[in-house]
Amino acid sequence: MTGRMSLGEIATVFNGKTPAKADHRSEGFPVLKIKDVDENGRFRGNCESFVDRSLAEKFRQKWIEPNDILILNAAHNADYVASKIFFAGTDVGGHLPTGEWLLIRTAACNVLPRYVYHWIKTADARRAIRFIVKGIHLYPKDVAQLQISLPPLEEQRRIVGLLDRAAEIRRRADAARAKARAIIPALFLDMFGDPATNPRGWRALSLGDALLSGPQNGLYRPASDYGEGIRILRIDSFDDGIVSDQRNLKRLRIGAANIEKFGLREKDIVVNRVNSPPQLGKSVLVPDLEEPTVFESNMMRMRVNPEILVPAVVGSMLQLDSVRQALIRNAKHAINQSSINQGDVTGVVVFAPPLPLQTAFAEQAQRLEATAHALDAAAAKAEATAAALSAEVFGASPKGEGQR
Repeated sequence: MTGRMSLGEIATVFNGKTPAKADHRSEGFPVLKIKDVDENGRFRGNCESFVDRSLAEKFRQKWIEPNDILILNAAHNADYVASKIFFAGTDVGGHLPTGEWLLIRTAACNVLPRYVYHWIKTADARRAIRFIVKGIHLYPKDVAQLQISLPPLEEQRRIVGLLDRAAEIRRRADAARAKARAIIPALFLDMFGDPATNPRGWRALSLGDALLSGPQNGLYRPASDYGEGIRILRIDSFDDGIVSDQRNLKRLRIGAANIEKFGLREKDIVVNRVNSPPQLGKSVLVPDLEEPTVFESNMMRMRVNPEILVPAVVGSMLQLDSVRQALIRNAKHAINQSSINQGDVTGVVVFAPPLPLQTAFAEQAQRLEATAHALDAAAAKAEATAAALSAEVFGASPKGEGQR
């Protein structure tokens, strides 16, 4: 028989805690921050912030235990609350979670933690969670009231097995895709060398000398204009030089003049100009776009002169750490935000190898990207399979108190 219970009846729900003296160093008691978990809910492998053990001991009851479920608890926008869900393994056991996390620790013998984890990842459960967000926060007492369907333990094991296998297919596809894309910077360095040292003596020039147009800053619109309309590329839309699923881009209501002025084209290059220091200088070579798309104000757009530099070469060059560091060398820093200007970007010194060699690189990179896109499709199929399984096994929408 399947019963329904509140999370509070089968688990303890509580907020993480960040001691004020958490800092960046290589020793001490590790603190798990949001950035230590990737967008797929996987631990990146190491933490960068630590506290003295004496401070951590004061919050021993909040230390992460294996099988804890962590949910993003606060963000700049309510839509992002619970956008990251993490299942703790032994590699993070004993870490201290920051207050950005809300923890769910199952305590009932008739409940598998992985079952609860898979339930929380369903679209219905996440909608229920968003319903109880207050401002930009979740509160333990509200999360504890969410209702979950609980089949017998053996059925939970069957469900977890199915969903874990689908997730493993996705993980392997992701790993193969990352490996395919990792070859591109290695290929760049093998063919051209590092622009910072220019070991082969290619013709040096400023990036500005290789542009047809730009840099141009992007479009700012208030939050009230978002929701429908034309797609907009935002800083969370790309990472490691790759635009994520274009279907997930937010939409914006703007007029034809702004679409013309801020519209992106394939082979444009976009650079992040305002953000937190780790995000500053992040860039992407714009792919073939499925729909008209504009770009937001914290980025700048450039169009490269292909008679000097092939756009794919510039796109790969900007992913190199040496070039990105040159981009942000003169950054201006304020509280929680840094910025670079158009001059910082156009003044970066790059090189221009012979065009036939650039074209050969672009063709090889395109083949590698095609392989990565095929793996993207395999990963998306695995994700769709997992979503279909979740819909089948979890059934009706979970409801929090007061939900209609």
